[in-house]
Amino acid sequence: TVPEALIEQVLGQEDACAIIRQAAKQRRHVLLVGEPGTGKSMLGQAMAELIAITHPEDIVVCPHPLDPTLPQIRCVPAGQGVRVVDASRTRAYRATQSLRFMVGTSLAALMIISLYFTVREASLNYLIGGGFLIGMLLWLRQHYLKTPAAMIPKLLVQHPGQHAPFVDATGLHAGALLGDVRHDPYQSGGVETAPHHLVEAGAIHRAHSGVLYIDEVSLLGIEAQNHLLTAMQERSFAITGRSLGSSGTMVRTDPVPCDFVLVLAGNVTDLDKIHPALRSRIRGYGYEIYTHAVMADTPTHRWLLTRLVAQEVRRDGKIPHFSAAGVQAILAAARQRAGQPGKLSCRFRELGGLIRIAGDVAVHAGAPLVQACHVHTALRWSLPIEEQMTITKEQGHG
Repeated sequence: TVPEALIEQVLGQEDACAIIRQAAKQRRHVLLVGEPGTGKSMLGQAMAELIAITHPEDIVVCPHPLDPTLPQIRCVPAGQGVRVVDASRTRAYRATQSLRFMVGTSLAALMIISLYFTVREASLNYLIGGGFLIGMLLWLRQHYLKTPAAMIPKLLVQHPGQHAPFVDATGLHAGALLGDVRHDPYQSGGVETAPHHLVEAGAIHRAHSGVLYIDEVSLLGIEAQNHLLTAMQERSFAITGRSLGSSGTMVRTDPVPCDFVLVLAGNVTDLDKIHPALRSRIRGYGYEIYTHAVMADTPTHRWLLTRLVAQEVRRDGKIPHFSAAGVQAILAAARQRAGQPGKLSCRFRELGGLIRIAGDVAVHAGAPLVQACHVHTALRWSLPIEEQMTITKEQGHG
C-alpha cells in the first residue's frame, strides 16, 4: 500500500525523516546535502505537509493616502483577502457610477441652458461660456473618475488554506525571489497605473508561514543570499523595483511578512558557495542533514524498494504494475547501482526512470504486467550517453 503522507514515501533516509519531523514541529531551518535523486526535494515538500498552520493570513497591498510610491501592507485572516478586494471594487464601482451620473446630468443641463440663453439673447457669449464650463466638467470627469479605481487594493499573497505553502524557488532571479515592482511605460497623461497595482510578491513572501525550498544552492548569488538572510532575521522584507532604469525603482512598500522555514539543498561541492552568515544562521536555528546514497540490503529496505515501484507506477499513471520477477529485476539493478556489496542504491530518481522505461517497454509489447525481460531491456535503453558512446566505440561503430 502506498502511503498518502509524503514523509512516509521517502525511502532509505530514516534519520533525515526523523529530523524533518522534528524541524517541522519546531519550525527550524534545514540544509540538505547529498547526491542528486536521493529524496531532498521530497523531504522539503514533506516538511510543508508537517508544519502546523498557526495564523494563516492573506497579504493585501493598499495605496498610500499621501505618497503613492509608498504602498501600504495589510494582513487579513486567510480567505478574507479576496473579500477585502471585492468589497473595495464594489465601492469604487458605485462611486464611479454616482460621479458619472452627476457629471452627465450637469453636462446636459449646461448644454440646454447655454443654448436657451444664446437663442433668447441672440448672443454667442452664453454659448462660449457654456462650452468652457462643459470642457471643465469633462476634464474633472477624466481626472476624478480614475480615483476610485486607483484606490482598489491588490491581493498580493493568498494563503493556500488547508496546508502550509511550499514554494520552490530554485533558479529564480532576484525579482522573483525577493519581490519586484513592474515597470509602467505610461507614467503620465492619465493612463498611468497606480503604483501599488504594479507590486509583485516574491517567493519569500508567497512562502509566508510555510516552506521556501531552494535546490542547487550554488546558483544563488551572494547578494541574493544576503537579502535572504535579512528576510530570515527580520521575518519581513520590503518590495521595491529591482530593474535598473525601471519606474518601479521609485516604489517601496512597507515591510511584507515572510516568516518562512528555509530548506536549502545541494551537493557537497556546493557547501563552499553558501554565505558563511547564512550557513551560521541555519546551524544556529536549524539542522544540517546528509542524505545517504546507499542503504543496507535488508528485508525492510527491499520491501521499501518494492513500494517505490508501486509509488512510481501510481504517480506515472501510464504504465502497468510489475510482476514479482519484474520487482526482483529492479532490486538487482538497485544492488548493481549501489556499487558496494550488501547495499542498495538510494538514487531513487534514476531508479524511477528505469521503472518508467520498463513500463513503456511492457506497454509497447502489450503485456499486462512488467516482467523481468522488460526491465532487462530498459537497462540497455537507460544507459547514460557516456556508456552508450563507449559501447559504440568498442563495437567499431564510432
